[in-house]
Amino acid sequence: MIPVLISGGAAIAVSLFGTPLFIKFLVRKQYGQFIRQDGPTTHHTKRGTPTMGGVIIIAATLVGYVVANGVSYLRTGTTPSMSGLLLLFLMVGLGLVGFADDFTKISKQRSLGLSPLAKILGQGGVGITFSLLVLQFPNRDGVTPASMGISFIRDTGISLAFAGSAVGLLLFVIWANFLVTAWSNAVNLTDGLDGLATGVSVFAFGAYVLVTMWQFNQSCNDLLAGPRCYETRDPLDLAIATAAIVGACLGFLWWNASPAKIFMGDTGSLALGGALAGLSILTRTELLAPIIAGMFVVIVASSAIQIGFFKVSGGRRVFRMAPLHHHFELVGWQEVTIVIRFWLISAVFAAIGLGVFYAEWITG
Repeated sequence: MIPVLISGGAAIAVSLFGTPLFIKFLVRKQYGQFIRQDGPTTHHTKRGTPTMGGVIIIAATLVGYVVANGVSYLRTGTTPSMSGLLLLFLMVGLGLVGFADDFTKISKQRSLGLSPLAKILGQGGVGITFSLLVLQFPNRDGVTPASMGISFIRDTGISLAFAGSAVGLLLFVIWANFLVTAWSNAVNLTDGLDGLATGVSVFAFGAYVLVTMWQFNQSCNDLLAGPRCYETRDPLDLAIATAAIVGACLGFLWWNASPAKIFMGDTGSLALGGALAGLSILTRTELLAPIIAGMFVVIVASSAIQIGFFKVSGGRRVFRMAPLHHHFELVGWQEVTIVIRFWLISAVFAAIGLGVFYAEWITG
């Protein structure tokens, strides 16, 4: 428990006190956000606000993780696990794709960054590498960081390995990449109002801190583990990494809340989405994640419904604008009102997800 608290505390400190320094650097370099012209008119005043704040979120997460693991090594001699390192690899890798996108927007003075193809290739390259690596590095019991089974709260018994080693591996890579792309784009779509994506992330990752801590306390790695133990390989190290992400988001939210002094940009949204996808795979909760992080799912669904209905109906719309938060802006809700209400809904989703997670353990 102590390393988890240290991880979160160190990440909060770095993010809270490092963000204003980074803001000054970005202002000096004139690295500001460009606003899409077809968006709500109230957003035009945000033009020029420093972006790429995801750099701080990633840096604070890494510092929190390293500090906590350093303390663990001095106290007990334990070292970072492959699960934790692969989670951070996915987060940093997608953060670099987002950084390239943000930097393209700034350098070319436009609201569009990388081409869709370049972005897909970047996300795919990182996702494929991650999905191949998580099936390597078996521990002394032969358990790898991830399994080839489709999971809900634990592996469901539906395994992608049924088709044979080569085809099964291909199916797993496709499944893992679908999750990585879906979650990174979900957070990216949510990052449209001051503090919205950051606050929703705090609730989602906060719930995962509790999930990983519970998995650690009921781990199959424990010789005294009961029949309902969890097969997550390195739950404590994942809890340390997840706590660092929560701390980084909380410190950043101080400056990202309305009126935002800095935006996370694609650097932050892709990194956080990738971390969420990685957690769902490594904790074997792939189908539980859409409940825990349900607000992201709702926002993605609103865009999918808008596009689908627009095409089928010949130009009609369900919402005044998608994603959903922009619809409420055009209805007349204040930005702060939308953000706070969406945070509350996120808290409800996280609570329901934790309730389902705990109920499965009790009833099982």
